Amino acid sequence: MGQDSHTLHGDGISATIVAQGAELVSLRDADDVELLWQAGPEWRRHSPVLFPIVGRLKGDRLRHRGQTYPMTQHGFARDRRFAWAEQGPSSCTLVLTDDAETRTRYPFAFRLAIGYSLAAGRLDVTFEVTNTGDEPMPASIGAHPAFNWPLLAGLPKEAYRLTFADNEPAPVRRLRDGLLLPAAQPTPIRGRTLALSERLFEDDAVILDHPASTGVRYFAGRGPAIEMSWHGFNELGIWSKPGGAPFLCIEPWHGIASPIDFDGDFADKPGVMLMEPGAKRVLGYRIGLGREP
Repeated sequence: MGQDSHTLHGDGISATIVAQGAELVSLRDADDVELLWQAGPEWRRHSPVLFPIVGRLKGDRLRHRGQTYPMTQHGFARDRRFAWAEQGPSSCTLVLTDDAETRTRYPFAFRLAIGYSLAAGRLDVTFEVTNTGDEPMPASIGAHPAFNWPLLAGLPKEAYRLTFADNEPAPVRRLRDGLLLPAAQPTPIRGRTLALSERLFEDDAVILDHPASTGVRYFAGRGPAIEMSWHGFNELGIWSKPGGAPFLCIEPWHGIASPIDFDGDFADKPGVMLMEPGAKRVLGYRIGLGREP
């Protein structure tokens, strides 16, 4: 189980995962169309795992019991090589545990297992976080899959929309320099529908900090469509690179960037999970692959 990548096959679709960051790097549908962003120059990632933080901390510093630890945006898991725990024809599991290097940035003992499973036109992804230490462990975790935008070459970006499972009338949150602005803003979602355009991301991500939905459909009038659903996550980020880029990220999170005026202990930061010793949390999301007529 030492190779760098593993490809899953099931029901005519395929998914490739690499050990570096336990990252999904390819997702092809039954017509062999690549749906995942292929890490072009606009953004050099595909679907990073966000742990032990989501977003940024003020000053890129994590504070714990009077000590300060360096912690860059979205945490370190995406840049660490995971170990293969299981590799099968349609599923695999990768694991990251704390070591001397992680403890210089995050002074907690943990086990993070990422599972991928293909079945019947869908990919299921599971995050299992365990506190293996002897003190309460604050943590956040999030998914960051980037899909091609457009999914079908030749279609205009403006043909695409997100349709949520439920109406989403609540205000949204926005960022400044990667930190959460204090005031909520009127939602750009009309009922259940968010019309997609590059203008939407001029002020960075659109963040639903209290989404009513646990699922969304990403599609245009024809070609491939994606149904994404999630469980265990409290927030949702929607992002494309400001200035325009050919990808769209749909990001279930448990956690959020630091409020712009927050510089306290990480355990007190809004949005974190506080896990007792021995506790385990299981969160997950599903990518369902479909096609418009």
